[in-house]
Amino acid sequence: MTDSFLRERANGRGWLLADGATGTNLFDMGLASGDAPELWNADHPDRVRRLHHGFVAAGSDIILTNSFGGNGRRLMLHRAESRVHDLNRLAAQHARAVADDAERPVIVAGSVGPTGDLFAPLGALTEEAAVEVFAEQIEGLQAGGADLIWIETMSAVEEMRAAATAAGRVGMPYVLTASFDTAGNTMMGVTPAAMAGTVGRFAPQPHGIGCNCGVGAADLLCSVLAMTEAAPDATVIAKGNCGIPQVGAGGVTYSGTPEIMADYARLALDAGATVIGGCCGTRPEHIAAMRRALAGHRRGERPGTAEIVARIGALASPPAQAGAARRAGGGRRRG
Repeated sequence: MTDSFLRERANGRGWLLADGATGTNLFDMGLASGDAPELWNADHPDRVRRLHHGFVAAGSDIILTNSFGGNGRRLMLHRAESRVHDLNRLAAQHARAVADDAERPVIVAGSVGPTGDLFAPLGALTEEAAVEVFAEQIEGLQAGGADLIWIETMSAVEEMRAAATAAGRVGMPYVLTASFDTAGNTMMGVTPAAMAGTVGRFAPQPHGIGCNCGVGAADLLCSVLAMTEAAPDATVIAKGNCGIPQVGAGGVTYSGTPEIMADYARLALDAGATVIGGCCGTRPEHIAAMRRALAGHRRGERPGTAEIVARIGALASPPAQAGAARRAGGGRRRG
C-alpha cells in the first residue's frame, strides 16, 4: 500500500476523523425519496454546504463530497448523464469552500460510489467501459478541488479495480472501501482479507483501504479486525453505519446513539483503524461525540468479537461460523 496521504496527516495523533452520512442527512433537509442527491449540488448548494459545515464544526478532518451516485450510469436514471462533470465539479467546490473556510486543515474527499450495474459476464458492463465512466466523474471532482478520491461501498473486485485505474489515469490519489454486508463478505463474496490482498496489487496503489456502510457498527468493526490482521501496515478506514437501520411508520431510523458511536470510535482505533467516521444515519452530533472520544483515548488492546458485541450490540449479519443471533439489517447505499 502507498504510505500514505492520510497517515502523514494523522502523525502526532494517530487518527483522523471523517464525516458522517450524506444521503440520510439530506433527506432530513428535504430530499425526496428517489431523487438524486447530486442534483442538489446545482439546485440547493446552500443545503449541501450547510451539511459539510455541520460536520466540520463537529470535528471532522475529512469531508466527503455529495457525489456518491455521480457517475454517468447512475445519473442516467435521472436523465442527467450529460451533467456528470458539472455536478461533480460543483460537489467538490462546495466541500472545498467549507474546508478552506475552516480554522484547521480539512481534507476534501471526492466520493465515488458504484455504478449499480453488474459486470460481465453477469451483466453488460465491461471493466474497460467502467474505467471510462469513473474517469469522467473523477475529472469533475478534480476540477472542483478534491484532495483525493474516496471510492466507497464497493462489492466486486472488477469495479474496485476500474475505479482505482480511473483515479490513476486522472492523476488523483485514492482510497478504497467496501461494504461487507453479507455474513462478513461483500455482496459479490469478497472478504476483508481477500480485498486487502487484491487491492494491494492494484496500480496505482491506494492510500487507504477499509470498510463502510454494511449492516451495523459491530459488524463493520469485525471486518476492520480482519482487514488489519491481513494488512497490518495499511492505513485502514472504518466508516460504519450509526447502529442498525430500523424501518417504522416514520421511515428508516438508526439505533446508534452518540454514546454508542463514541464507543464504536474507540473500538475502531483499538482494532487498528487510522481513519474513523460514520456512514448511514450518522449526524453531526454523533461525529462530535466521536471526536471527544478519540481525543481522550489512546490506542489499546485489539478487541475480540465478544467485546465488540458486549459494547456495541449483536452482529446483524454474522459469519456462519460466528453463530451469533441474526437481526434485520440494511441497505448498501452510503447514507
